[in-house]
Amino acid sequence: MADTAEIGVFGGSGFYSLLDDVREIKVDTPYGPPSDSLFLADVAGRKVAFLPRHGRRHTIPPHKINYRANVWAMKSLGVKAAISPCAAGSLQLGVKPGDFVVCDQFVDRTSGRPHTFYDGPIVTHLSSAETYDPVLRQLAIETIRDHGIEVHERGTVVVIEGPRFSTKSESKWFSDAGWEVINMTQYPEAWLCRELGIAVVNISLITDYDAGVHEGTEAVNATDVLEVFQANAARIQAVVLDLIGRFPADLAALGAGAALGPTRGDGHIIAAEDIRLFETGL
Repeated sequence: MADTAEIGVFGGSGFYSLLDDVREIKVDTPYGPPSDSLFLADVAGRKVAFLPRHGRRHTIPPHKINYRANVWAMKSLGVKAAISPCAAGSLQLGVKPGDFVVCDQFVDRTSGRPHTFYDGPIVTHLSSAETYDPVLRQLAIETIRDHGIEVHERGTVVVIEGPRFSTKSESKWFSDAGWEVINMTQYPEAWLCRELGIAVVNISLITDYDAGVHEGTEAVNATDVLEVFQANAARIQAVVLDLIGRFPADLAALGAGAALGPTRGDGHIIAAEDIRLFETGL
């Protein structure tokens, strides 16, 4: 029987290490190898694929992740909805380390990352106004709240190139803009999911205040980030696994695939032989 999954999770080995009957598979893509093997398991009666975005030993820095291969690999298994949890910094004093944020917007401040599947010859323009799925976001909010965790129901994540952290001036700029969260991996990961018709939801686990921009807070460093993340790892794992069981039975009804229909942007009449990427089934 072919290896398949309906839900994908981008995250470390902690999400599947305690599950039974986990199968490791290799997936090839036209964009090269993904960050690691994919790990398949049943969770709450759903077929789930887990992929460590940085590799299982966290050896791939954010600017070197092969995001297109990762998302393509998920889609090739049949994934229709994905959870994209991440560690992130806070840009606002009210968003505290240990809080969770269910982001609804992103701002791209990366540079040079391959960030689209649509390189022609059929020109494709897809709206990014609502990249994060509203139904999955509401389910995530309810799940986090049920676990007794402080949750911010919306937030804008500004995605920086990394691997360096922000300067104080950059951090102040982002904070003054009113954005709440800063991270190095949400773009283009979440966007590429949308390009292939995968509904996606982000849960940001806040580990620090970025660059010490707020009075009385220290500038972020990698050791402190890791310490806070490890202290909260069990909480994010429990939330993600619980959330999977709350996903709608009909994932296609979320509409991520249907949103790709009116995206042809080259002005030509659509002919029968013009098969676009998302219509191939990969």
